[in-house]
Amino acid sequence: MGEVVFFDTNILVYAYDNRDPKKQQVARALLEERAIDENGKISTQVVQELCNVGVGKLNLPFDALATIIDELLAPLLAHVPDAEFYKRAIQLREKHGFHFYDSLIVQAAIDLHCTTLYSEDLQDGQKFGELTIKNPFK
Repeated sequence: MGEVVFFDTNILVYAYDNRDPKKQQVARALLEERAIDENGKISTQVVQELCNVGVGKLNLPFDALATIIDELLAPLLAHVPDAEFYKRAIQLREKHGFHFYDSLIVQAAIDLHCTTLYSEDLQDGQKFGELTIKNPFK
């Protein structure tokens, strides 16, 4: 099956943010690669955050955002939380001192048995069992 990766919201935001062409190119290449091999994953949190940034900072029109939801987000969406997930995420937060929303991202990636979590916001190289944080912009 190969490497299973999880995308933090910031990777998807850069794919649609024209203000940093270099980061946009890196983000798009990562997403395209994982769309082809079907080993890219996201959670409902990532969908919600991208939609929030899309209608806010990126000022995307509804039809463009709807297309992103259908063509990118829906195929990647693999994690829908339940009550136990939040307990695990809170324990992760307590153990590692994460911000709450970062602990949700890391826990979702762990729950999906991902080997890589692409994020600009977390510590590059940090490991959680089989999961390794990678900053693709370094």
